[in-house]
Amino acid sequence: MTSLRTKGKSTVVWILMGMLLLGLGGFGVTTFSGSASGEIGAVGDTEIGTDDYLRAIRSEMQGFSAQTGQNMTAEQARALGVPQTVQARLFAAAALEDEARRLGVSVGDEAVLRQVTGAPGFQGAGGSFDAARYNDVLRNEGLSAAQFEEDVRMDEARLMLQRAVVGGVSAPPTLRDRTAGWVLERRDLSWAELKADQLATPVAAPDEETLKAWHAANGARFTAPEIRKITYAWLTPDMLAETVQLDETALRDLYQARIAEFQQPERRMVERLVFQDEAAAQAAKARLDAGQATFEQLANERGLQLADIDLGETTEADLGAAGPAVFALTQPGVVGPFATDLGPALFSMNAILDPVNIPFEEAQDDLRAEAAADRAKRLIEEQAPQFEDLLAGGASLEDLAKDTPMEVGSIEFSAETPSDGIAAYQAFRERAASLTDKDFPQIYQLDDGGVFALRLDQVVPPALIPFDKVRELVLTDWTAAETRRQLKALAEEEKMRLESDATAEPAADATTAARPTATITLAPAADVERDTGIEGVPGDVTAAAFRLKAPGETAVVEADGRVFLIRLDATRAADLTADEAVPVIEGVTRRLTDSVRSDLFEAYVRALQATHGVRLNSAAIAAANARIQ
Repeated sequence: MTSLRTKGKSTVVWILMGMLLLGLGGFGVTTFSGSASGEIGAVGDTEIGTDDYLRAIRSEMQGFSAQTGQNMTAEQARALGVPQTVQARLFAAAALEDEARRLGVSVGDEAVLRQVTGAPGFQGAGGSFDAARYNDVLRNEGLSAAQFEEDVRMDEARLMLQRAVVGGVSAPPTLRDRTAGWVLERRDLSWAELKADQLATPVAAPDEETLKAWHAANGARFTAPEIRKITYAWLTPDMLAETVQLDETALRDLYQARIAEFQQPERRMVERLVFQDEAAAQAAKARLDAGQATFEQLANERGLQLADIDLGETTEADLGAAGPAVFALTQPGVVGPFATDLGPALFSMNAILDPVNIPFEEAQDDLRAEAAADRAKRLIEEQAPQFEDLLAGGASLEDLAKDTPMEVGSIEFSAETPSDGIAAYQAFRERAASLTDKDFPQIYQLDDGGVFALRLDQVVPPALIPFDKVRELVLTDWTAAETRRQLKALAEEEKMRLESDATAEPAADATTAARPTATITLAPAADVERDTGIEGVPGDVTAAAFRLKAPGETAVVEADGRVFLIRLDATRAADLTADEAVPVIEGVTRRLTDSVRSDLFEAYVRALQATHGVRLNSAAIAAANARIQ
C-alpha cells in the first residue's frame, strides 16, 4: 500500500526566516523533512524527522549563546530541558500542519514571495533580496527553491490557522479591571524593625552541648562543598606577549593606521533640533532666549528625547554652516537657526573636548602591548591544532608542558573557588564543574584567545566540617538564629497588644483602662505602592502588608535575616480613570490577553493531537539526544 504520510522539507524555514507562531505557548514554526536517520514521531500523517529535531535543538542552543554571550553545553541544554521544549514545539507545529492539510488551508504565491524576499537570511549587504545568496543557502541545505517555497507556503498556512483560533480573543473587562485595581491599590502602613537592643536581656551565650547539637542539626550550613582536584595545562596571550618580537616599523605602521585615535582636532558635544521652517525655528530660539523653555523641553514638544537629537562628538567641519558659531562658544549654549539638509535647526553645545595630540613616542608602549597580545593570539591559534594532535596521540598534560609553551597547574575546584588565575575564566569553570574521570583531555578555548585542557584526578565529596574547626561560625549562626527567635516572640507580643487595642471597648475608668505600655514604636508609611514598597524594607514585608485584610491587622515578618512588625492602617482603592492608570491598564490587558490566547491555543493544539493521533519513537528520541553536542 502506498504510504499516505506527508513530510515537509526543512527546518531551514524556521531557522533562516525567524517566523513565529505569535509566541504563544512557546511554539515556533518549523517544517519537517524526510530524514535518512528516521523520525522521532508523528502527528497524524505529518512525521518529524530526527535531523529536524537536532537542528531545532542546535538553534535553541545558538539562541541562548546569542542572548547570554556564553556557549551552552550539551549538559546545560539537557539540564534546562531544551530537548523537551523542542519536542513540545515540534509536535505542536506538526499538529497544525496536519490540520492545515486536512482543511486545505493554503496561501498564494504573492504571500510566499513576500516572506522569501523579506527574510534577513537572504538579504545582501544593501539589505535587499539577493538571489545568489538565496540559491547558495538553499544549496548548502540540500534544498531546491521549489521545495523551500512549498515549505514557506505551509508555514504561512499554519500561521493562518493559528490566527483564526486566537484572533479576536481578549481579556475579559472584569478580570482586567480587577487585576489593574490590585496592581494600583495603595495602603497606609505603620512598621518597625526589631533589633537586638530592644530585648529585655541580651541573648545568653550557649553551652558547648547546645552548640554541638546546633552543628549537627544544621549540617548543611557547615558542610564543605564537593572538591574536584583537577590538573590543567593552559596558554594565554599574556604568557606569550613578552616573547613576541615587534620592530619599530611595524609599530609606526600601526600608529598611522589608527591615527584618528591619537590625533584629533578640537571637538564639541552637540545636539541638533530641526524645525519645519525658519519661522518655527526663530520662534523656538526666542523662547529659549526669554527663558520660557529649555532645549530639552523644545525637543519633548516635538515628541523627541535628547538621545534622538544627539550628534555626539563633532568637529567644526561636521556641522557645516553652524560650525563657526558652535565653535565660537566658550561655554555651553544654543545657536541658530542654521540651514541643514533636513531644514532649519538649532544647535545646543554641551561640552568642549580639547584636541588630542599623542605622538608616536607616547603611544608606542601601548601599541606594543596591544600588538604583542594580538600576535600572541594568532600564535596560539596556529599552534592549537598541534596541541590537539599531541593529546590525541596519547600525550599527557604534563607532556604538553614539556613539549609546548603550555603551562601545567593544579587546582582544587568547587563552586566557591575564587575567580582568579585560570578559575577567572567562565569557560574553565563550566568545564571543571561538568568534568568526569572518563573524559579525555582536549583543547578548549578561553575568552581572551587562550586555550586549556584539563583532567579530573579526584572528587572529594561534600563533608561535614568537624565542630572544632567551625566552632566560632556555629556560635555566630546560633546567636543570630536565637536573636531572631526572641525578636519574633517580642514582635508577636506587641502584635497581640496592638490588635487588642484596636478592638477594645472604651474603658469606663482609669483602672480598667490600664494596659501594658508599648515597647515598639511604629513608623508611618503613607500611600505605599505594591511594587515600590517602603525604602530600606525588604519586599517580603510589603508583600505581607498587602495580604492583610482590614485596617488594624498586624503581621510579624522575618525577611533577609531581619524581623519586622507591620500594621495596615488604611486601604486606598485604585482610581482606574486617572491618567497614570492608563499604561498599567494597557499592560495588564496585553498580559492577560496573551495569557488567554496562549491557553486557548494550547488547548486547541492538544485537541488536534488527540484527534489526529500522536506517535512517539522513544528509541529515536533517545538516540538523537545522545547526539546533542
